[in-house]
Amino acid sequence: MAEDDGEVIAFKMLRRGTVVRSADGAELGTVRRVEEIAREHLFDGIVIDTPQGKRFLDAPEVARIQERAVTATFRAAEADQHLQPVGSRLAAIAQNTTTARRLKRLSSRTVDRAKDAWDRR
Repeated sequence: MAEDDGEVIAFKMLRRGTVVRSADGAELGTVRRVEEIAREHLFDGIVIDTPQGKRFLDAPEVARIQERAVTATFRAAEADQHLQPVGSRLAAIAQNTTTARRLKRLSSRTVDRAKDAWDRR
């Protein structure tokens, strides 16, 4: 444990912007948000900002959470294998709304009608 990284803390106390490092000390990115399984109050992982975009660091891949740094279980050379790309949460929520499902059905019907009209001309 590096003294300059502070004390070990619980995942709920982790702040946005905290440095995320690999096991060999290379900086991977910074904490964007902490994911938890709310019903069970379990740590699920961390979404981090990296130069390649947002990535998800799964809970088993987190070795230690300290006040000023998070340490992963893998080396920097293996980061691409362990960090999963993350899409927009808003887009994921919007895809499953009733309005989105209705628009998909409506647009497919409209396309089918347009094809039929084109074929009948």
